[in-house]
Amino acid sequence: MTPDHTPFAWLRFTGAVEHDPAVDAWLNGVSGELGALAQAGFQRLRECGAGVRELMHDGFATVCVQDAPFAYVGAFKAHVNIGFFHGVALPDPTGLLEGTGKRMRHVKLRPGRPVDEAALDALIAAAYRDILVRLE
Repeated sequence: MTPDHTPFAWLRFTGAVEHDPAVDAWLNGVSGELGALAQAGFQRLRECGAGVRELMHDGFATVCVQDAPFAYVGAFKAHVNIGFFHGVALPDPTGLLEGTGKRMRHVKLRPGRPVDEAALDALIAAAYRDILVRLE
């Protein structure tokens, strides 16, 4: 699927920085196994490519390129989501993505349930490449 370049498809955030202390504070506030999943997931997002910036948005640790968000980590009662703002456009041959919204999809990480690490890394890389194309 090709990126949707229609104007309404563009969500933009202000205030994203290279390393946001508010994100660290939030990550450190998620305890136990969920905290470990959230921290590892967000670290993957931080390291996925050049120009990644971050901020907290609606209670989620979010990554952007410039001011365009492409992924987030959210912690819930029994799982952690790694979400993708344009997830519907991402290739997902292993079926990790969940959700039925118009654009967003997420991967649920649960303590004690292994995830296909290579497939998750491929989704993160695809989301990063996708936002770069959208910004061209």
